[in-house]
Amino acid sequence: MGTNGSTMLEPLRQGLPPLDPAAVSDAASCALPARYEAVRDARHFTRKTLDQWELGDHFDDVCLVVSELVTNALRHAVPAVSVCAPEPQQPVRLHLMRWTERLVCAVRDPSKESPVAREADDFSAESGRGLFLVDSFSDGWGWHPLAGTLGGKVVWAMFRLRADSQ
Repeated sequence: MGTNGSTMLEPLRQGLPPLDPAAVSDAASCALPARYEAVRDARHFTRKTLDQWELGDHFDDVCLVVSELVTNALRHAVPAVSVCAPEPQQPVRLHLMRWTERLVCAVRDPSKESPVAREADDFSAESGRGLFLVDSFSDGWGWHPLAGTLGGKVVWAMFRLRADSQ
């Protein structure tokens, strides 16, 4: 995440003790190609990481959120040409970070455009429910533009962890 990691984490306080980005107890990330099959890879990476951190009981909710965030990045933030390109580029990156009391899933993509959440009363629409699901299954979500050489943005979702999930 380069130097932008602390900027991304500022709003993750949400009723919890202050968060020191340097105090992350576990972190893992993976680059994802600009192909829809990358959603499956993101789920596999999430399963493996949560199992290593002994947080497998959080997998269902976290996996759903990761799937939605990666799908949104591929669908809305990556130029359409590259999603179908024979040589997979890797413009999307999934980050999983764990502190004592929270788990954060963050997806970095090359777009500077704000994610747009569909209104809850428009749930019957064919698409656009991803951020509604992220909001429903996580304890909070948000996004931040990235500055400097990275560019683009990070969309994150936070999960509170119980004391016995450490």
